[in-house]
Amino acid sequence: MVCLGNICRSPLAAAVLSNRAAQLSTPTIIVSSSGTSNYHVGEGAHKLSVKTWQSAGYDYQHVAKQFSVASFESQDLILTMDLTNRAMVLSAAKSEEAKAKVFMLRQFDPELAHIDPLSREAELLQVPDPWGEEIDSYQRVLEMIERAVSGLLTRLDPA
Repeated sequence: MVCLGNICRSPLAAAVLSNRAAQLSTPTIIVSSSGTSNYHVGEGAHKLSVKTWQSAGYDYQHVAKQFSVASFESQDLILTMDLTNRAMVLSAAKSEEAKAKVFMLRQFDPELAHIDPLSREAELLQVPDPWGEEIDSYQRVLEMIERAVSGLLTRLDPA
């Protein structure tokens, strides 16, 4: 999971995916998150992100880190939260194989799966950054993430 600062959206998405993936017998899913900036490296998640995932029943621990090109080697999927971070991650990819691992998280939302991330509609695939906003913005972001994670898990384990 990748966002800008790695304290709001990507740790919230990682919390959802890691908790839901733990309920699967296969495939084994190991979740991590990072940010394209180094603004918050070493910090915990934003308090409203933590409150949001805990209120939803998710248990997760997080320390912010910066995205690394090594992620292309260690990760099967790199899921970005917005178009800017998608572009930054893609620009770091050294091969077409690496680029093929990069998706917008909301491409897996069944209602949005038809949207091409290169089209004019691609803005609809973004998870808005709730930083600086109130708890209701974090809750809306959680709802978007949960729909996308449900779609992702259905694609990975259609049974």
